[in-house]
Amino acid sequence: MKPRKIMTLMILLSGVAALSACDSKREPAATSAKAEAKPADTDAVTLQPGAEALAAIKVETLEGRTVPGLLHAQGEVQANSYQSAQVTTRVPAQVVRRLARLGDKVTAGQPLVTLSSVEVAEAQGEAHIKAREWSRVQELGEAVVGGRRYVEAKVAAQQARSKLVAYGLRAADTTTPNSTPLGQFSLTAPRAGTVLRDNFVEGEHIERGRELFYLADESDVWVEANVSPQSANGITEGSSARVKVDDKWLDGKVIQKHHLIDERTRTIAVRIAIKASGNHLHAGEFVDCRIETGQIHNALTVPNDALYQGIDSAWAVFVQDGARRYRRVKVTIADDYGDTKRIEGIRSGARVVTQGAFFLNAELSKGSLGDAD
Repeated sequence: MKPRKIMTLMILLSGVAALSACDSKREPAATSAKAEAKPADTDAVTLQPGAEALAAIKVETLEGRTVPGLLHAQGEVQANSYQSAQVTTRVPAQVVRRLARLGDKVTAGQPLVTLSSVEVAEAQGEAHIKAREWSRVQELGEAVVGGRRYVEAKVAAQQARSKLVAYGLRAADTTTPNSTPLGQFSLTAPRAGTVLRDNFVEGEHIERGRELFYLADESDVWVEANVSPQSANGITEGSSARVKVDDKWLDGKVIQKHHLIDERTRTIAVRIAIKASGNHLHAGEFVDCRIETGQIHNALTVPNDALYQGIDSAWAVFVQDGARRYRRVKVTIADDYGDTKRIEGIRSGARVVTQGAFFLNAELSKGSLGDAD
């Protein structure tokens, strides 16, 4: 090979080596730059000056407190048996006319149904005869008719009236004949309440003892909550309780605790009395119950406005992390006290946003969208 060509080849090789050396020096620099880059903090937001006042953000220090322990249980609404009544016929009869219907609110003594009975007709006729005989004996006087006959007439008239009352007639309808056809009588409401059942039709023949109406006071109901025997040991009569219906909490009180275990569910029923306002509770409805059992110390609670639920269905609060800087912290709701919730997953002493969490979440979402773009 000629000396000139050898010289040219050596120059080219030295140039390639120099370029390779330069590239090898640049590559670590690029790698270092990547190592120094930090991922965006998607759980924190820093507000502009004045934004906190504009959004009316309030912050409170989270401190432990003593709150009631709550036992969670499923319950079923039942009519208060002590405030309920059945309306039944005491003799075989036929329904002549319905005077009340399902859902009606009735008062004590209000006529509910008119019936016709052969037995009642016979008893009414006998009662009228006995009443007239007693009236005649009274006019003659005990001295004229004799003491024995006087007493017998009086007792016979009373027995005839008592028989009609036993058949279900009002006392006022047993004394003298009226314009009502013989054998017809009305059953009345024994107490005020709402008609919850009325399973019959006009013209139907009704046997003795058949229920025609079931009345109950819907403003005073029971909730039967089923709990384990172990949990029942911590519940005492008089304990406060709450029932959730249509996202509304109603206050109640434990009035009774069953002494027998249900053979099917192996649970004990706890009876809660509820004063229902409006048209909230209906017999047979299933509800969520919270029953107080003891106390929980150093519990962390926040108002409902401090909590919000993200798109992942997880609950979270915002914690002040510096000047105008707030961080989202996921928490778990342990107990629901209505206006406040007991939470877990956060430390005591944290500065929690109790008003304005919605605004902060909106600002955080805007930042996330900007990063995605």
